[in-house]
Amino acid sequence: MKKLLSLLCGVLSLFGLSACDQFVIDDLKPGVSTGFEVRDKLGPPGIEWRNEDGSVTWEYTQQPQGTTCYLITVDGRNIVQKVEQVLTEAQFARIQPGLNQDQVRRLLGKPAKTQYFQLKNETVWDWLIDNSNGAEPVFFNVYFNPKGQVVRTGRDIEYKGR
Repeated sequence: MKKLLSLLCGVLSLFGLSACDQFVIDDLKPGVSTGFEVRDKLGPPGIEWRNEDGSVTWEYTQQPQGTTCYLITVDGRNIVQKVEQVLTEAQFARIQPGLNQDQVRRLLGKPAKTQYFQLKNETVWDWLIDNSNGAEPVFFNVYFNPKGQVVRTGRDIEYKGR
């Protein structure tokens, strides 16, 4: 059954569909899986951050269409240490005024879209988030001042047909 699912995921990936990423993510086991397995199954990360302890954190996002972003930390021995879906309420709560854009990117991954509002002199980053209870897309928003520091967060519903 697992081989059939892998084959189906491979065929779907030829058409640019990433619906099977969840199956791959579920197969990654911290302390067991290797960085080689991650790259073989998910490809190169969107960005790689080097950590002070010698580990690296790789970003795998489904933005702008999907509602997940995984940060996968691999230690110096190339063993997966952590697999974390970061577009969660707990992670959103960590976004506080004064954080800079790099700090926000490390917490939430690449945003689905960015906008600049000239009259307010603000840059806004938006992440599409899970709204399984409603039909309209919901975005988590982070507002930055001209110095690139968080001033506030919010939510926005993108109503269809308007």
